[in-house]
Amino acid sequence: MASITSDVETREGKVAVRKIVPSLSFKDRAEEAVNFYVSVFKNSRIVSIDRWPANAPIPEGKVLNATFELNGREYRAFDGGEHFTFTDAFSLVAICETQRELDEVWGKLASGGGQEGPCGWVTDRFGVSWQVIPAALEEIMANPKGGNSKAVMDALLQMGKLDLKTLEAAYKKR
Repeated sequence: MASITSDVETREGKVAVRKIVPSLSFKDRAEEAVNFYVSVFKNSRIVSIDRWPANAPIPEGKVLNATFELNGREYRAFDGGEHFTFTDAFSLVAICETQRELDEVWGKLASGGGQEGPCGWVTDRFGVSWQVIPAALEEIMANPKGGNSKAVMDALLQMGKLDLKTLEAAYKKR
């Protein structure tokens, strides 16, 4: 096995790593959250769950490491104890193709005690912040010459859950 410190390759001062994976640190409900997330999104699964042993700083049986995939992308999660909380400074973005898809994702994430927020944001029952947006929004905002991006932003700022037809109508205003 190669030494971690002596075999680090750099190219132009950059370090090569195998991969970078987002990790969600829960107080104590990681397994429940992971099961919920993989139930919401297609092409999602739990890869593995390792548990805290006896005499550890976290109660025995809680999640030491969960590896899971959402829409084919790998994530990690664990139960870390009381000092772990989530903020809106980090969010997951669910980009939806249709209004129906957006409505379904929004409804599931807000269910069971989640909180609907402004401008397409929702905080799920575990405290994780999500932005649920239509794919068309990225296209609209990236092309201000094709329409009225300011009117789109003005409309978006008045919404909770985003409404694609309203955003598209705002874009067409001249």
